[in-house]
Amino acid sequence: MERPKLIETFRELAVELTEQDLPHFDEASPIASLGVDSLQYLEIIGELERELDIEIPSEALEGLETVAMLLDLVEKRLADAAAP
Repeated sequence: MERPKLIETFRELAVELTEQDLPHFDEASPIASLGVDSLQYLEIIGELERELDIEIPSEALEGLETVAMLLDLVEKRLADAAAP
């Protein structure tokens, strides 16, 4: 999946779960600034895993502060899944 599509998918999930518009959303946004609580964050991760058919270990989520950091991890997991 292309990076712009990943960004949009994350944004759509965050908007759906927080029930608020995110007009100033971008990759550099700290996840905490989006109004996403820890349970919603885990729900977003779960949806990404289902939609993209990947697994993201809980320990890999530690220290991820921005949307970009999370999407970097998602891209790595997608690349790992595609590798023979």
